[in-house]
Amino acid sequence: MAQATTNNPLLATYNTPFETPPFNLIRTEHYEPAFGEGIKDLDKEIQQIANNPAAPTFENTIVALERAGKVLTKVSSAFFNVLHAEADDEMMEISQRVSPKLSDANNNIYLNANLFNRVKAVYDQREKLNLSTEDARLLEDTYEAFKVKGADLNPEDKEKYRQLSTELSTLTLTFDQNALKDKNRFELHITDETDLAGIPDTHLEAAAMTAKEKGKEGWIFTLSAPSYIPFMRYADNRELREKMYRAYMSVGNKGDEFDNQEIIRKIVNIRLEIARLMGYDTYADYGLKHTMAKKPENVYNLLNQLLDAYKPVAINEYSEVQGFALGLENKNFTVMPWDWSYYSEKLKDIRFDVNDEMTRPYFELENVKKGVFGLATQLYGITFKQNKEIPVYHPEVDVYEVYDADGKFVSILYTDFHPREGKQSGAWMNSIKSQYREESGDDSRPQVIIVMNFTRPTETKPSLLSFDEVNTFLHEFGHALHGMLAEGNYASLSGTSVYRDFVELPSQIMENWLTEKEFLDQIAVHYETGEKIPQELVQKLIDASNFNTGYLCCRQLSFGMLDMAWHTLNTPFEGKVMDFEKEAWAPTMILPEVEGTLMSSSFGHIFAGGYAAGYYGYKWAEVLDADAFAAFKEAGIFNQEVARSFRENILSKGGTEDPDILYKRFRGQEPSIDALLKRNGIKK
Repeated sequence: MAQATTNNPLLATYNTPFETPPFNLIRTEHYEPAFGEGIKDLDKEIQQIANNPAAPTFENTIVALERAGKVLTKVSSAFFNVLHAEADDEMMEISQRVSPKLSDANNNIYLNANLFNRVKAVYDQREKLNLSTEDARLLEDTYEAFKVKGADLNPEDKEKYRQLSTELSTLTLTFDQNALKDKNRFELHITDETDLAGIPDTHLEAAAMTAKEKGKEGWIFTLSAPSYIPFMRYADNRELREKMYRAYMSVGNKGDEFDNQEIIRKIVNIRLEIARLMGYDTYADYGLKHTMAKKPENVYNLLNQLLDAYKPVAINEYSEVQGFALGLENKNFTVMPWDWSYYSEKLKDIRFDVNDEMTRPYFELENVKKGVFGLATQLYGITFKQNKEIPVYHPEVDVYEVYDADGKFVSILYTDFHPREGKQSGAWMNSIKSQYREESGDDSRPQVIIVMNFTRPTETKPSLLSFDEVNTFLHEFGHALHGMLAEGNYASLSGTSVYRDFVELPSQIMENWLTEKEFLDQIAVHYETGEKIPQELVQKLIDASNFNTGYLCCRQLSFGMLDMAWHTLNTPFEGKVMDFEKEAWAPTMILPEVEGTLMSSSFGHIFAGGYAAGYYGYKWAEVLDADAFAAFKEAGIFNQEVARSFRENILSKGGTEDPDILYKRFRGQEPSIDALLKRNGIKK
C-alpha cells in the first residue's frame, strides 16, 4: 500500500500535455490508495475551513470550500471515466469499496455544524457584500447544498441522513453494475444462415466479427445498440426478434444475482425517507426545488400537454403500421413491440424511399467527425487538432486540442466511439476536468470526453453510421461544447453544472442541424466514391424526419411518467415492481403490453444516473431547443451573430445565473411548446 501511494501517478503532478491524466502510467492498484489520500486531504482542508478562528467571509469560507478537494477530484475523475468506459471486475469491486467512503466524505462536509454555521453567517450578510452575479450564485448554491444535504437537521436526523445517503450510493452503483453484467452475458448465437434473412450485409459482417472474437462459428448479436437496433429493424425471423426483445426488456429482472427489483424498492424508499427527513412529502418535491420546473405539478403539466398533443398522432401511426403489416403478411396478427421497428422501417422505406442502409455509406465516422467539428467552426470559430501524445485509457480513444478563432487554447476533447464489453450502454459526455480560474486568475481550461456505442468498422468497411447515430453524435457534442466553451470562475458552476432540465438544451439544439439541407450537403459524403449525398436523398431524409414522431414522443413521455411515478410516492413501496410500472406509464402506452417484461430494472438514468425525478428534462429541454433553433432558422442556420449570442448567453455561462434569465436574454422571449409542435408537424 505504501508503494502504491509513494509512486502513485494519480498523486503526482501530471507531467503530460495540458496536465491530462497519465492513463498510460495509471494501474488499477493505484486507484484505491489514491482515493484514500484524496479523502484524507479533503478532510484536512475542511477542518481548516470549519475551524478557522477568523470571522467567516466569502473568500475564507465559500471560495475556500469551492477550491477544496482537488486531489480527490482528480482521482475520482480518472477512475469513474475509466469505470464507465472500460470496466472490469476489479474496477467494479473497487467502486463498491470506495463508494461508501466517498459518500461519507461528502457527508463530513455537509453535516459539519461548524462549517455550516460559517456558510450561514456569510449567507446571512449577503445583501451587504456587494457580490458579483457569479459570486452571489456560488454563495446561494453553497448554502442551498448544505440545506438540501441535511445541515439543518438535528443530530439524530443528521446521523440518519448519513446512513441513508451512504446506503443509497452503494445501491445505485450496484444497480448499474447488475444491469451491465446481465446485459453482457446475453448473446444470440446464430449458425443457420436462413435465420439471417433481411439483415443487411454491414450488420452481418459485424455479427460475424463478434462471433470470431468470441471464438465461435456463425454470427453473434448482442444487446448493445449497434447490434440490437438493426436486428430488430431488419431481421425477418419474428421468433428471434421476440427473443431479442424479451432479453432486452428483462435486463435486471431474472430473479438471480443480477436482479434489480429489490434494489429498486430500497432505492425509492430510501429516497422517500431522505425527502421526509428534509421536510418534503415526496422525493420529487425535494429533488425539483432546484430546477426550472420547481415542483411536480409543473412537470406533469408539461408531460400532459405533450401527451394530449402527440398521443392521437401516435395512435394513428400505430394503426398505419398495423394495417401495413397485415397487408404485407396477408394474415391476421397484432403488431407487437418486437414487430414495431421491423414494419415501421419497411413502411418508412416505401413511403419516403429512404432507410439507414441507403444513407449509411454517406455517414462514414471519420467524415462525420470532420463535419460535426466543422459545424462548431462555422458557428463558434473553434478548431480541432489531434494530439497523439496525450495518454488514453484505450487505444480506440482519440484526443484533440481545441482552439478559438484567435488561436487561444479552449479545451481538450477525448472521443471514444465504439462498444466494448466493459463499456456501459448508451452515450454520454463527461468532464475529466471542469473549467475554472486559479487563485492567480489564470484560466484553467477544461478536459471533456464524449463516449458512444457506434457501429464498429468491419474487416471490409469503415465505421458507417446510421442516421440516429449521427444524431447521437451531434447531441453529445452539444454537451461537449457546453463544457469546452465555459468561461467562469468556479468549477462547480462551470459548463454542464446547470439545472438538469436545462442541461439538455445545448445538446438537443445541435440535433436540429441534421435535418437541414445546407448541413447535410457538407457532412454526408460516400465513403467509397467521395460523392456528396444526392439532393433527392437529402430531401427524403428531411421529409422522413417526422415519421412516427407521435410514437417517439409518447415513448419519451412514458419514461418521464414512470420516473415521476416512482418519485412521487408518498408512502414506502412494498408492491410488485412490474405491476407498478405497468400502471405508471399506462396513459402513454401505444404498443401492446408484454407480460413478464420490465423497463425499470435497467432504467439506469433514474436509478443510477442522476435523473431521479428528472427524466422529464429531455422533453422540457426539447421545448427550449425547438424555440431556440427557431432563432437560427429566422436568421440563417449558420448565422454567426445568433451563434455568438447562444455562446455568450448559454454555452459560456454554465450555472452562473438562473437559466430562465439566460434563456430570455438569448431569445428575448419566454419559450412555448408551439415551436416544437410546428417542428414535428403537429401544428401548422
